[in-house]
Amino acid sequence: MRKKNTVARNPGTATRPVSGAGRRVTSYDVALLAGVSQSAVSRCFKPGASVSPATHAKVMQAAISLDYIPNAAARSLITRRSNLVAVIISNLANLYYPQVLSDLSQQIARQGKRLLLFTLEREADIGKVLSDVWQYQVDGAVVAACLSDEQMAEFGRRDVPLVLFNRSPREHAVHAVLCDQGEAARLLVSRLAEAGHRQFAVIDGPGDSAVAQERKAGVLDRLFTLGLPAPIVVSGNYDYASGGHGLRKVIDRLGRVPDAVICGNDIMAIGCLDTARHQMGIQVPLQMSVAGFDALEASGWLSYDITTLRQPVQKMATDAVAMLGELMERRGGIAERRRYCSYLVEGSTARLTGAPPHFGMMAAA
Repeated sequence: MRKKNTVARNPGTATRPVSGAGRRVTSYDVALLAGVSQSAVSRCFKPGASVSPATHAKVMQAAISLDYIPNAAARSLITRRSNLVAVIISNLANLYYPQVLSDLSQQIARQGKRLLLFTLEREADIGKVLSDVWQYQVDGAVVAACLSDEQMAEFGRRDVPLVLFNRSPREHAVHAVLCDQGEAARLLVSRLAEAGHRQFAVIDGPGDSAVAQERKAGVLDRLFTLGLPAPIVVSGNYDYASGGHGLRKVIDRLGRVPDAVICGNDIMAIGCLDTARHQMGIQVPLQMSVAGFDALEASGWLSYDITTLRQPVQKMATDAVAMLGELMERRGGIAERRRYCSYLVEGSTARLTGAPPHFGMMAAA
């Protein structure tokens, strides 16, 4: 005679509803075990929804007992929201962006949504990823890349709220959070000029980077206002090698070491500094000042201690997500632009006080 299998049960222990082998536990199973409606279960897992403490406790206990995990895809069919926020950013963007992504992700999560990241090889490639963005039916987007008027209009046509991050929408009415790159560059030139620098050089960022071009424009504008010679400008790619290559090009074109080299970002400033000190025998800052932008963590290391400009990226990320959250809730409204200022980090790679010495010498090749 076959024995019956028996299962010992502890008093007061919740039991699972009978289900088919391997069947996924649903909110209806949780509702049955908790003794509440399925809609009450849904409210317990919806951030900000109204539910009593007693109901919430029963539902959570049942969910833990059943090892229940809410189905985001199913919920999106009901709410008609994906709970996804697209973030579009360039791989060639400044290296402080990992911090920005971390800040954006945390702020987006606090709104009960998840970040969906799209990366670009270059800002000009943004048209190639927009079709993917539409496929995911995102609830909103934070874009740290240049958009054409037509592309910005498409966000409006598809009713996808948009906030530009560190990009100016120019004439188009789009919400934006940005740092005044031109003003930061003018501040840096002013401080260097006050210390006696006269011949400047610029190692520029990518041609399709709006941030790089705004920084270069700020340098040129301030030098012109001060009546100083036009700088030697060479192209860079926001990478370490561009700093060293750029410095060699500057010296080759100028025929001597410039008074100051302003690099489009800190990683190029580090490349410029290493090449100057270790390959060309240039004394920094005695013979030549070097400055960058963004205040990367590495720029503050003792071996570098770069003179640079720091942007309030955490505040910018927080405000960008808050602005997007408001747009996703109420839609429309007058386009708002929030501008922030950079502040100078006075490292040891630039002379910011006193007149510079005059060497009149070529750098060692």
